[in-house]
Formats: sequence, structure tokens, C-alpha cells
Amino acid sequence: MDTKVSGGVNISSVILGVSPEGTDQVRKQLLALKGVEVHAVADDGRMIVSIESAAEDDTVGTFEAIRQTPGVLSASLVYHHYETDPDEEA
Repeated sequence: MDTKVSGGVNISSVILGVSPEGTDQVRKQLLALKGVEVHAVADDGRMIVSIESAAEDDTVGTFEAIRQTPGVLSASLVYHHYETDPDEEA
């Protein structure tokens, strides 16, 4: 993901429950959202998604957009981290 931010970045992980027959459409809609990456999709419709954004308000707005995406049955924020220097390697 190419989210260049000066000063820091919010990194969040979300687990989604999606109707299994709608996973392809939901995936396409999620990938159209700025800062969103889909990491895994299970046959039963579970998805692992990450959100990267500069501001917490952007993260909240993106999470809400994900939650309201047609075909998404549930969305749970399972991880959040604020990285002060995203370009610095550990």
C-alpha cells in the first residue's frame, strides 16, 4: 500500500463477515476506498482488511464506509496502531 504520510500513520485491522456469494463485489468496493487493503478472503465470507490513514477521523470514516458497504454483515475493529515514523524500518 502506498500511503505516504509525514508525521505518522494510523494502521488498523478489521475482520468482516460478508455474505459468501457477495465476496467478489464487496472486495471490489473495498479496494476502491482510499487506504484499504484486503488481505484474505475465506470461503465462508470472512475477510481480513487493513486501513491506513493519516488522521483518526479518516480511519473512523473509512471504517464506517466499510461497515455500510452492501453485502457486509459485520465489521469488527481488532487492531489499531499509530506509527510515528512509517518510513523507518524496525
